Amino acid sequence: MKKVIALDARLRRCKNVLTLGVYPNWSDYAEQERRMILNAEKIYYPTLFYADLFDVMGKKTFPSYHTYKCVQDKIRQTALLDLLDLPHPKTRVFYGKAQKSRILHHFRFPFVAKIPRKSAMGRGVYLVRNEDELNRYCALPHPAYIQEYLPIDRDVRVVVIGNRIVHAYWRVGSKTEFRTNVAQGAAIRFDAIPKAVLDLALETARRCRWDDVGIDLCIHEDKCYVLEANMKYGRQGFRLAGIDFDRLMERMIENREI
Repeated sequence: MKKVIALDARLRRCKNVLTLGVYPNWSDYAEQERRMILNAEKIYYPTLFYADLFDVMGKKTFPSYHTYKCVQDKIRQTALLDLLDLPHPKTRVFYGKAQKSRILHHFRFPFVAKIPRKSAMGRGVYLVRNEDELNRYCALPHPAYIQEYLPIDRDVRVVVIGNRIVHAYWRVGSKTEFRTNVAQGAAIRFDAIPKAVLDLALETARRCRWDDVGIDLCIHEDKCYVLEANMKYGRQGFRLAGIDFDRLMERMIENREI
């Protein structure tokens, strides 16, 4: 069986993938490994460190370089959604004390405040209901990422790999939690998902040039919204649906879908 080359360990259980690991010093790879990387048609999961370097070299990667640009960066994701005119909740970013002091000129309580970078699984997401809560959030050492609050009790996670949807499910929040992340206690449901939601997810992935992503969307007042994109999505939804993620990826590699 001919094996493809991966750096990150995400595909380590795939039989047709040889995972070499990630070393910041090129010289840490053995000579044979360096030749394999340089001669490979495509590098799988090169990580954020190497993705842009391979792009400069003209070497193909999976996920795409464009996918890595927005990893755990809500500010860049929002800017891209704005540029592409994709529907998402009203969002603004405020830098420094002067800008943060004007948040209430743009938003009314309650609203959602998030840590904009390197946060996931619902961590660093706050429902801000009054000025005391806002002041505590603004004291944190990062830009203020403020988003309108949509009173929903569930959202949809749609996983797009390559150019197709491979899995989708509802995430239903608990009665005591406004966040719908599975890591925050949300339940996974496999009820039918409206076609409009699936179509918006696929359009978003295509136009943003994301080819390995979990996109979170919701329906509010009969309109679909993109909430955010997760390039390091979990696998619990796959397991509960009886989908073997590793075998899925093996088949997609073998069929040259990715």
